[in-house]
Amino acid sequence: MLKLLALVSLLPAWTMMVSAHAVYARQYDTAPTTGAGGDDNGFQAPGPNDARGPCPGLNTLANHGYLPRDGKNITIPIVLQAALDGFNVGPDVVTLAAKGALIAAETPDFFNLTEIALHETFEHDISLSREDFHVDPNNDNIHFNETVFTTLANSNPGVDYYNATSAGQVQKERQDIQNAVNAQLINNVKDFKIRSRESSLYVAVMGNATAGLGTKAPKNYVQIFFREERLPIAEGWKKNDILITADVLRPIQKEIERFSEWQPSGVQPNPWIRLGPDGDIDPLTANSI
Repeated sequence: MLKLLALVSLLPAWTMMVSAHAVYARQYDTAPTTGAGGDDNGFQAPGPNDARGPCPGLNTLANHGYLPRDGKNITIPIVLQAALDGFNVGPDVVTLAAKGALIAAETPDFFNLTEIALHETFEHDISLSREDFHVDPNNDNIHFNETVFTTLANSNPGVDYYNATSAGQVQKERQDIQNAVNAQLINNVKDFKIRSRESSLYVAVMGNATAGLGTKAPKNYVQIFFREERLPIAEGWKKNDILITADVLRPIQKEIERFSEWQPSGVQPNPWIRLGPDGDIDPLTANSI
């Protein structure tokens, strides 16, 4: 998820952040889908015909109208604008994941949120809130799973926040759990890096990212975000004042990775991205490469 257009590298850092907002908003101006109550970005739970996927962040953006509320016909520019408007997360963090969503889609230029559940494109095992594809009896890697989420929910006891250290410890515990229950587990370096970036995002977006490595994400904010796929605005959350870029996330992610004590495991050591619905999860073992 690391690719940003560096257009003004000689300007001061604060100017770069302001410019990123202004230029980006002009280039990718996409109106959100208005909710039934007329509030563009108020929370609205998805209906029975709306598409949702395994990513709580994208689901939340759809539930608030930053993405189309039906979760369909989403393009890369729409994702980039939604992440900026809803989370104050910059395009360098989101671009590669948005492109990965298109790889998983049936169409070449847009996708729906359900399609990104395609196993082992960017969707992965050892989720913080979804069961592994091959562990759930219905192969359900889309819907929130409270049993899985308990590991994160109960972490960092004795305080009212999560941080990079606790996020890394959660990843270690989740890996240990899934190693024991998933005979078809895939836990290679690609998936580990994706998981660590995702963990750094919930810490930074729900916390105060200006604190850098010391960022603390209130537990109630994080739990609402995962369980309800809602921005906890009523509880006091607000977007970070700074643009969350890859540089902002990097020290948080490095700390998460350190405490994860990651070791590769499972059936597919090759860090391959599945190239579409008809693509092989591992072309080497499938003898297709």
